[in-house]
Amino acid sequence: MKRWGIGVLLGLIALSASAEVFTYIDAQGNRVFTDQPTHGKAKRVPLPTSNRMSANPTAALPITSAKQTPELPLFRYDMLRLLIPEPDATIRSSAGELIVSVTSEPGLQAGHRYRLLLDGQAIGEPGLSPVFPLSNIDRGSHNLSVEILDAQERTVEKTANQPFHMLRISLTQKRQVKPCVADDYGVRPECPLKDKPAEPKNPFLRFF
Repeated sequence: MKRWGIGVLLGLIALSASAEVFTYIDAQGNRVFTDQPTHGKAKRVPLPTSNRMSANPTAALPITSAKQTPELPLFRYDMLRLLIPEPDATIRSSAGELIVSVTSEPGLQAGHRYRLLLDGQAIGEPGLSPVFPLSNIDRGSHNLSVEILDAQERTVEKTANQPFHMLRISLTQKRQVKPCVADDYGVRPECPLKDKPAEPKNPFLRFF
């Protein structure tokens, strides 16, 4: 009888944890459990608080972002500088040509590249060569700097701006500084063959 009563009580708790349960002894001496307090002697049965679980246990778990691989720290060079031209140098070139040379200590690391900047603008594509030939640079003062990029295009090192001055001398000015002689025509750019004066005729040749 006791087992039956316990089974009924557990069933009532499972079916409706929020409903009230009452119990009493009937005329046959049996204990009866009900959710209706219809009998004057029925007593309310205290029910334990139910432990409820979410239908989706993982729904309550905090959402965590995917584990990211930490970036490697940037490699540091002991020295990076421009060798040519020297700071505040004056370059004389009719075509505005200039050869830029850079150096670093230690040498360029694997996956790293040099990039030259003229007046803050990148010149060409980054590369492994420390020598940059430039041409048609405008007359006037300019700034050069060089930076080292790693495989992720991050700037590892960068020099400060270094000024230089471009003087584009005309061909006429070159001829004034150093006049053309007969052997210079067709050799020096400022002495084209078309400007070579005609050779004087020998007056004695007309008698032969």
